[in-house]
Amino acid sequence: MPELVLRRADEGDTDRLVEVWRTAVEATHHFLSPSDVDGYSGRLATEFFPMVELVVAELNSRIVGFSGTTEGRLEMLFVDPAAHGRGVGTALLDRAVHAQGATDVDVNEQNPDAVAFYKRRGFEQIGRSPLDSDGRPFPLLHMRRTDAQTRDESTA
Repeated sequence: MPELVLRRADEGDTDRLVEVWRTAVEATHHFLSPSDVDGYSGRLATEFFPMVELVVAELNSRIVGFSGTTEGRLEMLFVDPAAHGRGVGTALLDRAVHAQGATDVDVNEQNPDAVAFYKRRGFEQIGRSPLDSDGRPFPLLHMRRTDAQTRDESTA
């Protein structure tokens, strides 16, 4: 099995990150219209990526996923569907939690696979918003991983 490499993103990664984002969103965010996907895609490099610390996951020197964190929050985690089930998302999440201190994440309620992914990894729902951060009708579940869970794993 090829080795998974996690590293900080650099400017040369932007086009591939947008590509990974688009493929992941098209495979999982069925509630978004094509124009929604285009709209968000156009904002990634200029609005969203500069606000977070980006970490990329590579298999065979190809970016297959990425995460973005800021101030104890996981703001984004996307994996190319061709790499699903290979531990990429889990590795990115583990790094975000243990190396970057992320304990909170907002997950689209209409993406049940993502909700289940975070629940299996110790996140619990602590709230819900009927609208996303742009005020659109895409409900968000606010989830948190407790300090006790993080401590238990780090001492295991």
